[in-house]
Amino acid sequence: MPVLVVVGAQWGDEGKGKIIDLLTEKADVVARYQGGHNAGHTVVVGANEFVLHLIPSGILHKGKKCIIGNGVVIDPAALLEEMDSMAKRGVKFANSLLISKNAHIITPYHKALDVASEKHKGNKKIGTTGRGIGPAYADKINRKGIRMADLLDAAVFREKLNCGCNEANFLLDRFYNSPLVDKDQVFSEYMGYAKRLKQYIADTTLFLNDAIAGKKKVLAEGAQGTHLDVDHGTYPFVTSSSPTAGGACTGLGIGPNTIQEVLGIVKAYTTRVGSGPFPTELGNATGELLRARGREYGATTGRARRCGWFDTLIVRHSVRVNGMTGAAITKLDVLDELDELKICVGYKYKGKLYEDMPSELAVLENGTPQYITMPGWKESTIGITRYEKLPKKARAYVEKICKLSGVKPSIISTGARRDETIILQQPFRKPAKKG
Repeated sequence: MPVLVVVGAQWGDEGKGKIIDLLTEKADVVARYQGGHNAGHTVVVGANEFVLHLIPSGILHKGKKCIIGNGVVIDPAALLEEMDSMAKRGVKFANSLLISKNAHIITPYHKALDVASEKHKGNKKIGTTGRGIGPAYADKINRKGIRMADLLDAAVFREKLNCGCNEANFLLDRFYNSPLVDKDQVFSEYMGYAKRLKQYIADTTLFLNDAIAGKKKVLAEGAQGTHLDVDHGTYPFVTSSSPTAGGACTGLGIGPNTIQEVLGIVKAYTTRVGSGPFPTELGNATGELLRARGREYGATTGRARRCGWFDTLIVRHSVRVNGMTGAAITKLDVLDELDELKICVGYKYKGKLYEDMPSELAVLENGTPQYITMPGWKESTIGITRYEKLPKKARAYVEKICKLSGVKPSIISTGARRDETIILQQPFRKPAKKG
């Protein structure tokens, strides 16, 4: 059976949480493959709203295995806080959650370095959440990180903690002029975390490959979006990992030949949190309307999202680098009140027209968006579950943005709840017969 990878096609915050939650009904295993608790998925179940940061949203469904893969960086304190909060609401983790032994951990000195580094950059800051994600990934790549398996061996953890904390404190003191981190206090706290998390730590790569061999349906979920990918995004205003589909292979330890479908989550307009170029950003009343109707505030930080028109260049780039086989169009209902809609089809910079995503920041920051205009439908689409029931102009808009982006729509979201959805094509499809 297939592995289905779900990716964000823009700068994150596309509404992946709802779609993943919806798809989980057809899945046996839900696996998170990258990022940390700097991202959040909001899932509405009936009258209840859940905000998930590290735990796969499959945990809200009984009988599903949920995996936090080796590509994720984990703050044990944040993970346990999330687990405790959900346990109070009746969510159970025993026999449902597995955490990779090879996942790297975030420590207080990673968070201290993150905050100090951003402060030091001044007006050139990246716009991180200050939660230690970047420094933890930097240590991983620099081959001096601490993994979950190390947390289970007190002597190994103490040795690695001492080395990392001594180096971090040198930088905090001599370069950033910031408070130091008490490594003895960290050791004591993290040994407590180890006792609570020990039962969940496992060889998740082995588990996943056994599940795939056993014809189980695996749903791989990433955080953030394609244009925050460290390789394929608007560098350096990116995250420190690979939210693209390729990140699922390295972040879970599965082969690329196991992936049958890649579903891109595409918001019907565009948003971005933090610093970085945003060609179609609207700093006017229309942008405010999108923010208010779409409740465009970060699930993790509460920061207001920057809002703008749909940009076909960034989505078309995502279709290419992810090998997207379908798109889930989200938040279509947010556009219900607009008289007209604009779609970006290119950027003009210094007399040159760019119709494909440029890598140069100068073009993205200073180019002039080239738009086509479509009429709004001025009707409510909230809760519609059949495509033919959508207003004709809404269907025309969906078909236009998908055609320009080079991808077919599979799902259309018409509201926050699970049942406010149009399913055009089931992403978990049966494998083709051989012979």
